[in-house]
Amino acid sequence: MARPNLVVVEGDITRQPVDAVVNAANEGLRAGGGVCGAIFGAAGPGLAEACAAVGPCPTGEARTTPGFALPARWIVHAVGPIWQGGTAGEPALLAAAYRSALEEAAAVGARSIAFPAISTGIYGYPLAPATEIAVAAAADAPDGLDEVRFVCFDAAVAAVYREAVAAVGA
Repeated sequence: MARPNLVVVEGDITRQPVDAVVNAANEGLRAGGGVCGAIFGAAGPGLAEACAAVGPCPTGEARTTPGFALPARWIVHAVGPIWQGGTAGEPALLAAAYRSALEEAAAVGARSIAFPAISTGIYGYPLAPATEIAVAAAADAPDGLDEVRFVCFDAAVAAVYREAVAAVGA
């Protein structure tokens, strides 16, 4: 199994030239705030109906819809855990959400995928441990994925991702 190229960029996930973008989704697959709201806004009105057709989605799982008006062909909606102090299975659930998103992308034939920092916004997951989980999952991505891109909204978040990517030797 070939390891995909792990890339860290600062920018807007809705503008990434990849096959699939990941939405940091809620279990109802409804429009929300942050990354989720930006993706719903950029994708356009068809996304809500598509999400209703494949939802709900339990924490730790992912569902795929078309990308609609995004540059990406697909949107993979991954539901990460709400941070509750780390004793409610959050690490396993976050890892499962990343693995599920990667599997969904591979299943539709995506060769490149862009991730936000799932669960680290309103869900409150601490950035450094969440990043280690994300990078470990990406380093073990299914065959067929050539690039896993981590899209960071600022330089501080990007620095944490770059350090984690360097630690896995990618």
